[in-house]
Amino acid sequence: MLLELTIENFAIIASLHLNFHQGMTALTGETGAGKSIIIDAMGLLAGSRGSVDYIRQGAERCRLEGIFDLPEQPELRLLLDELGVESEPGDPLILQRDILLSGKNICRVNGRSMNLANLRRIGNFLVDIQGQNEHQELLQEEQHLSLIDAFGDTSFQKLLDQYRQDYVAFRELEKRVHKIQTNEQSFVQRLDMLRFQQEEIAQAQLVPEEEQTLEEERSKLANYQKIVDSLGQSHQILGESDNTPVDQVGAVIGLLEEVAYLDGEYGDILENLQSAYYLLQDASGGISRQLDFLELDEERLETVTQRLELIRQLKRKYGDSIEKILRYYEKISAELADYTNSDNQLEQLQQELDKQEQHLVQQAEQLHKKRKKLAHSLEQVILKELKELYMENTQFAVSFQKSRHLTENGFDEVAFYLSANPGEPLRPLVKVASGGELSRILLALKTTFSQNQGITSIIFDEVDTGVSGRVAQAIAEKIAQIAKNSQVLCITHLPQVAAVADYQYEIEKEVDKGRTHTKVQPLTPEKRVNEIARMLSGAEVTPLTIEHAKELLSMAGHLPKA
Repeated sequence: MLLELTIENFAIIASLHLNFHQGMTALTGETGAGKSIIIDAMGLLAGSRGSVDYIRQGAERCRLEGIFDLPEQPELRLLLDELGVESEPGDPLILQRDILLSGKNICRVNGRSMNLANLRRIGNFLVDIQGQNEHQELLQEEQHLSLIDAFGDTSFQKLLDQYRQDYVAFRELEKRVHKIQTNEQSFVQRLDMLRFQQEEIAQAQLVPEEEQTLEEERSKLANYQKIVDSLGQSHQILGESDNTPVDQVGAVIGLLEEVAYLDGEYGDILENLQSAYYLLQDASGGISRQLDFLELDEERLETVTQRLELIRQLKRKYGDSIEKILRYYEKISAELADYTNSDNQLEQLQQELDKQEQHLVQQAEQLHKKRKKLAHSLEQVILKELKELYMENTQFAVSFQKSRHLTENGFDEVAFYLSANPGEPLRPLVKVASGGELSRILLALKTTFSQNQGITSIIFDEVDTGVSGRVAQAIAEKIAQIAKNSQVLCITHLPQVAAVADYQYEIEKEVDKGRTHTKVQPLTPEKRVNEIARMLSGAEVTPLTIEHAKELLSMAGHLPKA
């Protein structure tokens, strides 16, 4: 429920603060006084689109603030939690919106910054504005199905929610299957490429660190003659010539052995020479063995060279080392395994898609049967409501058509049909209803749905246009009936409607210092008599219209005390 509304620098409103109450509040005044401006402000506060044109001339921004009694709606509570809006049970919900000359919008809910889309999501739970053009929603057949669904009970809503969840999953799987099918050609080309790469790497039989070993072997094979010459000359010097270094070191050892006992340092020198003697002997033997093993193998050199060239080519294609080439091999092997199973996977996915579609069709059929029952009940309720609005000869029916494809709502396409005059066939509502009839149908629907929708504040902006007499009285009673379940704010020119309101505000326009201002004031019971009399008579209030105004207020139970 809207508790307070503050408007600053909005259109011709410089500053305005209003308190509202439970029940029905009528907003009345002369045409052009600014009644609809207040409704525009409410719409903007609830997230509708705005523009800098709303900013009062000379101001830098307009500011709107609404304080609402937080409704007990679990869905709203979940939304507030999702958006990080802090609120405690019993605390009000404060919506604020500033529109700057730059076009920027600053929105806050309980002090938390909010983008316009999320402000609108919250506003949808709080405010329902039904204006002269708003009831054109009835002329949009795509909206009729949602009205039928809103008439359903909790079990129906659960069934609908489950269907929509399953439908989303079905659509995702359908996209996946379609993607595989449309990419089939490129898939086959890539499959051929991966198979070639896998085979090429597999045939190479690469071994980690193999390249370094082959490089060393090729170096030795390529320098065979140099190795033979060096080792041969070394062996000749150490072991084959006269008076070899080994022999010379042996002679020195013999000489030092004769004096080593005379000084410890002589002994150390002797030990070093003895070690060198044995090392030279080992080196000479090692050189001799290497010479025995050496053999020129030009065929092996060619094999090693070719192997290294193969590794170089693979490195250029698949990675700059054998380790990276092998990792790439593992990657494409895994991808190939997936692709190899893709045919089976596609078949399995298609089977799953068909299974899900069959399940959705079954769910849609359940929804259809329940909607038919809901539609029949709705028809009876609407006809009863229309009869009370003096449309007793009206026929109202809900037409069902089956769509070619499943949608998020099933396969039902719904349209409201109407015959307002006896003898006329039922035709689509969008083609037969006049303005006054639409107003009454709107009220019939609002009376029916106001309890289920749970919206805290319903605003009627001159929906009673085009009617008079007993129809006007019936409309007034319907709006008052809606106000029993929801707070109702009603802009009206009909005295019958104003009279049934629990509260009445007069909106008037005045000029002060060359500037136009809109002023709003609550009316006392006595002033209500005068305002309703003005609405009855138009230009001049007479004693007769005063009496008529009192009669209307008396009928509504709002006659001022004497």
